[in-house]
Amino acid sequence: MSDILIVDDERDIRELISDILEDEGFTTRLAGTSDEAVAAVKEELPSLMILDIWLKDSAMDGIDILKMVKREHPEVPVVIISGHGNIEIAVAAIKQGAYDFIEKPFNIDQLMVVITRAMETSRLRRENTELKRRDTHPTEMIGSSAAFKALKSHLDKVTKSNGRVLLSGAAGAGKEMAARYVHANSDRASAPFVVVNSASIEADRMEEVLFGRESTERGVEPGLLEEANGGVLYFDEVADMPLGTQSKILRVLVDQRFQRVGGTDKVSVDLRVISSTNRDLQAEIAQGRFREELYHRLNVVPIAVPPLGERREDIPELARYFLQAFNRDQGLPLRDLAEDAEAMLQTMQWPGNVRQLKNMIERVLILGEGTGPIQASDLPGQDGGGEDGGEQGIVVSGALAMMPLREAREAFEREYLLTQINRFGGNISRTANFVGMERSALHRKLKSLGVVTGSKAGARIAYVADEAEEAGIEAEA
Repeated sequence: MSDILIVDDERDIRELISDILEDEGFTTRLAGTSDEAVAAVKEELPSLMILDIWLKDSAMDGIDILKMVKREHPEVPVVIISGHGNIEIAVAAIKQGAYDFIEKPFNIDQLMVVITRAMETSRLRRENTELKRRDTHPTEMIGSSAAFKALKSHLDKVTKSNGRVLLSGAAGAGKEMAARYVHANSDRASAPFVVVNSASIEADRMEEVLFGRESTERGVEPGLLEEANGGVLYFDEVADMPLGTQSKILRVLVDQRFQRVGGTDKVSVDLRVISSTNRDLQAEIAQGRFREELYHRLNVVPIAVPPLGERREDIPELARYFLQAFNRDQGLPLRDLAEDAEAMLQTMQWPGNVRQLKNMIERVLILGEGTGPIQASDLPGQDGGGEDGGEQGIVVSGALAMMPLREAREAFEREYLLTQINRFGGNISRTANFVGMERSALHRKLKSLGVVTGSKAGARIAYVADEAEEAGIEAEA
């Protein structure tokens, strides 16, 4: 998009303007009728249009063409020219989105000033669009656990399709990362990835944000649907979308067309929709908070994103990835993880999932001292990591303190081995090596403590026997 389209029914006028502009280094195309103008726009979108109001022997006049162009391509500046200029025509043109109005016969210097400014506007709009199209967020999927590999396998299967995907999972588990991975590896990778933060947009502004607005004072203001045209529209936490908006989004998914707020014309878009939720949408439907028809439209390919607790083997790799990213993007010290810190991270609880891990790594780098490996004592809230740096004792919980020694020892061993097995993704050999036991001895110990392992979300997870019986899981031989 690098030329100027000149539309005028008078051959002498359009050729004169073309000669002037080409002498100034611009490239031009010419059209004498509305049909030629529409065909030229469809063939290649111009950087700028110079458009006559009155077009003899044409199905459309200049205002009609202006409305069409601003409806379908609001980023293209249009300069209106007319030999019958008056205030009413100029005001009507500006209200429909024209960049400026020039009356014939025009002054060449005046024409060049307007065109130069309009071309600069066009350039800035193109740069802004290109920046929006560039996905600066990371799309690399990090992990090697069984749960992670199962997730990535599902994502890889949908990248080349155009099917709608509904990602479910806890907050912070990486649903947006999964959506960006699908986009980055799809045929739409060069087109925009536009996020709709359903929870953060006020209900009374949701439709304007999504569909855009048309008004006589401000012209056409495209919404997120138009920004995402040709690419992916990602509904983050779609359960938070207002019910009224849900019905209109349902219609867009069916027709791929919509009206801007305040507008009357239909706008066509080509979108792939990916949604995410951390709620049970079936329960939301039962409570009347989510439309069942929309659920079925969005839930073409359901994919569950596992929480970090089900992919503990990936924690060291994720932590090191964040360490490198913070060094690269923020200039924070490039530090490694000591073995005890790695083990501590794998045994911690992560209600905030990957997001919580990322935030913890950033906090340690900002508040920590030195550039050496991060130790377990450097991790927030861990024993040994107090501000005074003093020696910390082991605090026995009330329940454990009330048990006889033998029961307390068994409870501790059970909890310790459950933690280690889950840390190593159910791998008994790795667990035995870490705790310093023979594999056969570990099996016997687990059996005596009533600990069994079973499959869950692609990983081997350890359970206490009575819990396993409820889930119908048999003890490992």
